[in-house]
Amino acid sequence: MGTGTGDGLTIEEFERRLVELERQSRAETANQGSLGSERCQFCKSCMFCSDCEHCFRCNYCEHCRDCSQCTRCRQCESCHSCAYCDGSARCIGSAFLVRCTDCSECTYCFGCVGLTRKDFHILNEPYDRATYFRLIEGLKRALGLS
Repeated sequence: MGTGTGDGLTIEEFERRLVELERQSRAETANQGSLGSERCQFCKSCMFCSDCEHCFRCNYCEHCRDCSQCTRCRQCESCHSCAYCDGSARCIGSAFLVRCTDCSECTYCFGCVGLTRKDFHILNEPYDRATYFRLIEGLKRALGLS
């Protein structure tokens, strides 16, 4: 006889049902509550995204994975509440990042890692607005990101 949880559910029954729920979740590739998304898998409540996986409440994103509440991001992974980011990973509450990692509450950063509340940085170095935009245009062309 199995150990009970106090409400008639045994630990063994709990474990069996949990394993079954996890199996069912992995097998279901539908995008629950999503609208107008194409070629996405395991996304929930996303709108007009394409080629994304395991995203939640994202809009107009492309090729993203494990992101939540992002808008117009491309090729991002594990980002949260970001907008207009490209090729970035594990960023939070940021916008207009390109190839950044682990940045929080940043805007207009290019190739930065681990910054918090910074604007107009390239490779973690600060620039004035005009210089930043001049330099990233050349970088984007050289990297084929234009």
